[in-house]
Amino acid sequence: MPPGRIIINTKGYRKNKIMKFLNFVIKYRLLLGVFFLLLGIVVNIEAGFWPSFVLYLIALVLIVGHFLFGPMRLIQGYMENGDMEGAQKVIDSIWFPRLLIKPVRSVYFTLKGNLAMANQDFDSAEAHMKKSLSLGMPMKEAEGANKLQLGMLAMQKGNMRESENYIRQAIRAGLPDKENQAAAYLQLSSIMINKREFRAAKEYFRKVKALKPTTPQIVDQIKQMEKYITRMPG
Repeated sequence: MPPGRIIINTKGYRKNKIMKFLNFVIKYRLLLGVFFLLLGIVVNIEAGFWPSFVLYLIALVLIVGHFLFGPMRLIQGYMENGDMEGAQKVIDSIWFPRLLIKPVRSVYFTLKGNLAMANQDFDSAEAHMKKSLSLGMPMKEAEGANKLQLGMLAMQKGNMRESENYIRQAIRAGLPDKENQAAAYLQLSSIMINKREFRAAKEYFRKVKALKPTTPQIVDQIKQMEKYITRMPG
């Protein structure tokens, strides 16, 4: 490479610009739809229907898209960045969740459940998660993650039987990554300890360690549980 030459990743830059534009459209989709509708009416009055047809069509796509698909992409972006307040504001902007198409409505209730869990509102979280499951999950991994959270909520309430049932269902449905798998086996190990099934507890604990999770909370729980696991019979 000649000295002083700077290589710019134009593909990445272009992709970033497109994503920003899409997020802008999703955020202001309803307002843009109303703007194009009003503009279409003005053009219709001044020049007739056909010159305004494209404006009406754009308005229809934007307004219908707002109510059928919602701003799910924006909510997930906020949650991935840890901005729960921003995510809550976006989800509160969905006035008519029943108009969302079924897979999107399922994601909507999952995200509401996640936000409720973050706020320690476990009853609301459980209700939203169950509603999401009843609608059907768009992906198997999402179903597994949802059931894992329901299992953890049941454990919070001290309902070990329900917790075990949900966590086993989550493992069968499939979990999205090793961290979630480790969390599931760790909870099962804890449940087995509570049931005094020490051999099963040790087996699930071995599975947790084999996954080598890196989430600080899980790593801390492994360290604490290891003190007791080694002393158990079986």
